[in-house]
Amino acid sequence: MKSAKKEESRTYTYGDYCGWDDEKRYELIDGVVYDMTPAPSRNHSLISGTLFWILRTFFEGKPCEVHAAPFDVRLPKESEADEKVKDVVQPDILVVCDEKKLDDKGCRGAPDLIIEVLSPSTASKDCIKKRALYENRGVKEFWLVDPSNRVVTVYSLQTDRRFGTPHYYGPESKVVVGLFPGLEIELAKVFPLLPKIVGQPPPEYVRVR
Repeated sequence: MKSAKKEESRTYTYGDYCGWDDEKRYELIDGVVYDMTPAPSRNHSLISGTLFWILRTFFEGKPCEVHAAPFDVRLPKESEADEKVKDVVQPDILVVCDEKKLDDKGCRGAPDLIIEVLSPSTASKDCIKKRALYENRGVKEFWLVDPSNRVVTVYSLQTDRRFGTPHYYGPESKVVVGLFPGLEIELAKVFPLLPKIVGQPPPEYVRVR
């Protein structure tokens, strides 16, 4: 950000955001600034990269674009001008099938699918603030990927424009993505293999020959 420090009591817009040049990554949610540093962990990067590769492969030759962070998504309220937008996010992965939402700045409007891979420093924001924001702006499907517990939570937008009951998938599950017919993702390929741990019985239970 330029030399002036952020004032905690004020809110910011995309117009402000475009003037920041300190090489850090930020998000805006309801005008509040969230620092995206430090960089994600190795495990986060592996999971995000695998999901991105699966989606890019599936959508090759199809009229949808797949992008990964850093990629700005402006989420205006109705016809709000860009410089007034107070919600600007950088999802880990997104799929956009309406080319009218895409421009040289990124995406303006709700992507069809957003995937956030949780990190300890961002989990609360992703699970609460961003989930509410994505629901409000009409994201059709939202995934929360938890590397620590190896669980994927999927929210789908219903006809009342609210997310329905979430569906949970473990590391051996297959996610059939109803939003995109033919897309099935085996989570065993997404979550890195855990090292095998060979347990040893307590000494008192070992029979001495």
